Formats: sequence, structure tokens, C-alpha cells
Amino acid sequence: MIREIIFKFFFYIGTITVCIIFLPALILPKKIDLIAGKMLGYWVRFCLYFFLSVKIETKGLENIPKNSNFFIASLHQSLLETFFLQTIFQYPVFILKKELLKIPIFGWHLKKIGSISIDRDKINKENLGFYDKIISITTNTKRPVMIFPQGTRTSITDKQPFKKGVSKIYDKLNFICLPVALNSGNVWPKFGKLGSNKTITVSILKHIPVGLNPDDFLKKLEYELYSELENIR
Repeated sequence: MIREIIFKFFFYIGTITVCIIFLPALILPKKIDLIAGKMLGYWVRFCLYFFLSVKIETKGLENIPKNSNFFIASLHQSLLETFFLQTIFQYPVFILKKELLKIPIFGWHLKKIGSISIDRDKINKENLGFYDKIISITTNTKRPVMIFPQGTRTSITDKQPFKKGVSKIYDKLNFICLPVALNSGNVWPKFGKLGSNKTITVSILKHIPVGLNPDDFLKKLEYELYSELENIR
């Protein structure tokens, strides 16, 4: 209990401090804010290890495409994914719920780095402006888009069907998809106590090629991520 309180204190204080220190970055080139995002990724890793004795193991780095456009579809169980995955991938563009952009200071930074907000109640409807924005950012910056197909943080045991929005992104972008499975919910669940003396595994799977029917893609993505989750739980 004490370790959990100490972890949360230093994690949130550190996050707030970085956001405040980098306030001038809001009027400076975007890359400065992107560097701040990476710093927060390393900060959360340090806090987990130092205060909770939690290690992070990353598998499948060799599966990250080097010369191809791709987007990332990751399981989402904790706050870890929002921060730590920025240390693995080169300045990803997050697709996230619009409420996050309304958080003072933190939301300003998210908007500055090009995060794309969605209304989760409308993600399954045709929203041409939303998809056009994704296409524009990926084409002009070559940054990979990152989406959480479950739609929100879920329990590690909750295998709910993926949102259809991810299949529409796959269809409209015509990029390969890189699935990322993880078991962060064992340590940092949305509800309940934090774990300690454990290892979080982040598993980067082989990419799903372009050309699949959107429904077939969604089934394949869901099967591969949940199958890998069983292996690393």
C-alpha cells in the first residue's frame, strides 16, 4: 500500500513537472514537445522499477518496419501504454478520446504533438473529417498512427470485441498494421491495487499485410492480439 502511494505520488508529480517545464514548447517547434513525450515514457519506466520493482520486457523489436508506412494497434489496460510506447516507436500519433485534450496543460501538449481526438460514440459512423486528418498526418510526417482498438482501458481478462474504427483506418490508410500485445493490467489495472515485483511484457507481433477485407482484418487482429495475451499473461 505504501509503495503504491509513493509510486503514484512521484509518477504524477514528475508528469506534472515535465508538462509545466515544457509549457514554452507549446509555441516552439513540435519536436520539442515530442521529446517531452519520450521523457515521460522513460520516467514511467523508472518509477515502476524503482518504487514497485516492476521490469518491462519488450519482445519483437525486429518486427517494427523500417521502410514501410504502418500503423499500430495496441491492447490498452493501463496508463503505461500512453507513455511507454513512445520510447519504442518514433513519435507516434495517438488516436484518443476527446476528453483527454480538455485536461489543462496535459491536454494542450497532446494537441500540440498532433494527437487526434475521437468521439467514441461516433467512431463507428462515417466521419470523413476524422479519417482525412489521419491520412494527412501520416502522409506528411511519416509518423505512425497508434490506436487502441478496445476503445478504452480494459481488464486483462476482458476480451471485448474490437471497435470497427480500427478496420476503417486499415482500409482507408492502406498501411500494414503492427499489433502490440501487453499485460500491463497485471501491474497497473484501471481499477484495483497496483502490483509489484512483476514483469510487464510488451510483445510486438508481425505485421498484418494490406489487402484484407476490413471484416477479415478485424477478426485477424483480434485473434492475434488476444492469442498473444494468453501467452504472456
